[in-house]
Amino acid sequence: MNFHRKKREKVDIMLVSMIDVLFVLLLFFIVSTTFNRQTEVNVKLPEANGAEAEAHEKMVTLIIDADGVYYLEGEDGLPHELVNQNKDTLRQELQKIAAHSSQLPFIINADGKTPHQAVIAALDSAGQAGFTHISFATEESKTEK
Repeated sequence: MNFHRKKREKVDIMLVSMIDVLFVLLLFFIVSTTFNRQTEVNVKLPEANGAEAEAHEKMVTLIIDADGVYYLEGEDGLPHELVNQNKDTLRQELQKIAAHSSQLPFIINADGKTPHQAVIAALDSAGQAGFTHISFATEESKTEK
C-alpha cells in the first residue's frame, strides 16, 4: 500500500479585510458614543446698584436657608418646607407650579451661607421645570452707605 499524502495548500490569513472590519467597528463605536454636554441655565441676575426691583403681583419664591433646606412660598405668603430635601422632590414641586404659571418670575432667596450645591440644584430644577425668568433676591449692603 502506497499512501500518498496530498500536498497541503498554504493557508493565508487575509489581514486587509480584517483591518477593514476593525476600522468599521471603531468608527461605529466612535459615532455611537454619547458625549457629556454641559447644560446651561440662563439667569438674569439683578444689578446691585441700589435701585428697587420690579414689583410683581404674583411670583414664585424659593427660600434656601443656611443649611440648604428648601422652602416654597405658598399662596398665603408664608414659606412651607418641602416634604424632603431631595432634588427630585424640588423638581416635582416646581413642575406642578410651572404647569400653570411658568411665565411668572422665579426668585431664589438664598442665605449668604447657603452651600453652593443647594443653589445650583435649585437653578437646575427651576430650568428643568420650565421657568425662564429666574433671579436672585439680595439685600442692600449696609457697609456701603
